[in-house]
Amino acid sequence: MVFAAPGEALARAERVLRSDPSPLEASVAHQVIGIWQRDFGDLGVALDHLRQARDRAARADSAEREADVLGTLGVALVHAGRTRQGLAAFERGVARGNGHTRARVLYRRAYVWWVLGRHKEALEDLRRAIPVLRQAGDVIWTARALSVRATVHLAMGAVDRADADFTAAELLWETTGQEHDKAVAVENRGLAAYRSGDIPAALRLLAAAKERYDELGTPPFMLYIARCDVLMAAGLAPEALAEADTAIATLDRIGGQSTRKAELLLTAARCALSTGDAQTAVARAAVAVRLFSGQRRSWWETHARLVLIEARVAGGAASGRLVQDAAAVADQLASFGAPAASEASLLAGRIALALGWTADAERHLGVAARGRHVGPPLARMTGWAAQALRARAAGSGRGVLEACRRGLDVLDDHRMTLGASELRARATAQGAELAALAQQASLAHGGPRRLLEWSERLRATVLAAPPTRPPADPALLASLTAFREIASRAEEARREGRPVPALEREQRRLEREIRARTHHTRGAAPGGGDRFDPARLLDRLGDARLVELTVLDGRVHILLCGQGRVRRFAGGALAEAVAEAEHVQAGLRRLAHPGAEARLPVVEAAGKRLEELLLGAAASRLGSGPVVIVPPGTLHRVPWALLPSLRERVLSVSPSAGSWLRARETEPPPGGRHVLVRGPGLATGGAEVPEVAGQYATARILEHEGAQVPRVLEELDGSALAHIAAHGTFRADSPLFSSLRMTDGPLIVHDFERLARSPYRIILSSCDTARLASVGADELLGLVTALLPLGTAGVVASSAPVNDAAVVPLMLALHKGLGAGLSLAESLRDARAALPGDALHQATGWAFAAFGAA
Repeated sequence: MVFAAPGEALARAERVLRSDPSPLEASVAHQVIGIWQRDFGDLGVALDHLRQARDRAARADSAEREADVLGTLGVALVHAGRTRQGLAAFERGVARGNGHTRARVLYRRAYVWWVLGRHKEALEDLRRAIPVLRQAGDVIWTARALSVRATVHLAMGAVDRADADFTAAELLWETTGQEHDKAVAVENRGLAAYRSGDIPAALRLLAAAKERYDELGTPPFMLYIARCDVLMAAGLAPEALAEADTAIATLDRIGGQSTRKAELLLTAARCALSTGDAQTAVARAAVAVRLFSGQRRSWWETHARLVLIEARVAGGAASGRLVQDAAAVADQLASFGAPAASEASLLAGRIALALGWTADAERHLGVAARGRHVGPPLARMTGWAAQALRARAAGSGRGVLEACRRGLDVLDDHRMTLGASELRARATAQGAELAALAQQASLAHGGPRRLLEWSERLRATVLAAPPTRPPADPALLASLTAFREIASRAEEARREGRPVPALEREQRRLEREIRARTHHTRGAAPGGGDRFDPARLLDRLGDARLVELTVLDGRVHILLCGQGRVRRFAGGALAEAVAEAEHVQAGLRRLAHPGAEARLPVVEAAGKRLEELLLGAAASRLGSGPVVIVPPGTLHRVPWALLPSLRERVLSVSPSAGSWLRARETEPPPGGRHVLVRGPGLATGGAEVPEVAGQYATARILEHEGAQVPRVLEELDGSALAHIAAHGTFRADSPLFSSLRMTDGPLIVHDFERLARSPYRIILSSCDTARLASVGADELLGLVTALLPLGTAGVVASSAPVNDAAVVPLMLALHKGLGAGLSLAESLRDARAALPGDALHQATGWAFAAFGAA
């Protein structure tokens, strides 16, 4: 019962002990309390009860009872870090028990062998135990044994064998009432899905297991470890680190298992390393190494040493000693049959290359490269990274490009199994090194056109296909509706000066729920979509010029595309450009308020410096036609119209050349419906909307109660032109919750992603609507990038705060140009020129940009 109904089992056992039980009965009761405390509570208390259970069994003169308790005690001792005592308890238990009881003790020892990383011993004990348990008709213990065997297979990289055992165990669990074990079975399937590369299924199954554990009131520390691993694989390392640290704190608070703490520390070290926090990773990994060593867990200790070396290298260390240490770890992991052996060989090769030890590097990288054809996607990418580094060390540019292409093909297939745009974007970080290696090889051995191809290879890939949505997800819709209501109530409470902590807590809970449900969605099919073709781009440009900025080793390289060719120019340092862009943003914020006219020359001077850093000599070779700017994610906030050579031009911005091409070739929807939306709380009340409506005879105006999210989405879907005057809020911490304020609450990016087709053209006339979060290798998440893959060919939005009153004449002039048949970029150029010449209106014009190609 302790795993079927833990709370009830604990209460019954305590009642037995209060009823003057016999030694045999007392032994059972103490064992139940010991199991509960061992797995869900204080390990010190567990050991006290299990020793009493052992003593009562001896007093009852029951060898079978004593053997059974010794098996439970052995597990607890090992979890407490007393490995030698735990194994001794198992020896006595195996000797005291017979038949069925001995098989149960052997199963428990197999579990402990797995905890210790001694997989061969675990499989041997399970080989002896499972037939006896089956013959005895012991469904529960047979299922447990199959689950442990599957877990051992996973640790050894045998995913298919693990999946077969997990499936067999789950079929057995369905015939029992063991609710905790059923939750473990769901968790195990999630772990198997993760190891096979199915991240959405893993997240969904682990969430389902968490719900079951919560219902039982049992803390699932193994689940936390599994979730952290999956979150890291999904590119959500900060969330994984927070979860690991929370689990460690919980474990410390209840006095839980020392073995689990060591595993959680190792997990936290991996998470910190993934976030780029080498110092935290070193600290966590060093403690994990000490704990594993004291627990005599060589398999785990070796994995922790690998992470410790990786963290030290990430912190800037490189020495011959580290090469030797990484090579020794690789050899030891290989002797364990651990899949991480190739990762250690790659690390040894990297350090050797940094030291110029080419022969050693070739040896280690050659070993790591063997894994490029087998295993889950991320393991194969490790192999291709090793192969690319080998080729670079050998001076083979062709070899580097081929290895990078093959590795990124693996990433493309993996990325498209992810249905959520956020996960697709973040997954590209795993290919950043391969893309950089290919760019460097292109620069050294190819020409500007090849560099353009590789700059596009991992840029804005999330825009290549719309996110995958479940056919109908009532739970997601309900969460979105509840989120909107809570967010609206919180906003109203803030305006009235009422406390909002409870509302904010509920809002954060709903945000987590919405994110989780979108993350569980699997992509429709593998494959990376259309490959970028420079010839197609050059053909479609006509008299326009496309300027793609790419960054290599901290320097900006300018690729000028047009007139049938691609030319490369040198730019400045990226860090300088980013700093200058931040100064400009600060200046525009000041200029959005009257009385800041003195800042105008400062902002204009900064624009000139930005041009020198970002366009260089290409500024004088832009021709007379339209210009398309394709910046890297780190430069997405540059107000490009401020740059002197771009101020009078037809100018548009695109996250990638490929996305510009797709926007250029997007056909407008039939019908030509126009939708104008006015949200609440604007200083001017969205004054441009009634006047703009006069330019479109059949425009649908949504305002007041008509401007509620469901109605707005219904009208936006498939429209030709949408103009939304509503307060915009950018969420840097969670960009897909960036929003536009409607009457009934925020219209968020997740809402836009539910559209069958977003408006062909959309104008967002309020502050910060073009702000985006840079994630992954070179991806951007926010309102604008949510619209482009859903059928929007062009967007006008602002990347800075703007003055509501100054926006009105800009918008009226913009729509006048659209009514005359001009594109968004042409209309915006003319609208800027039509504004008054004061600082307030000039800054407003610079803050807006046209995105896409409509």
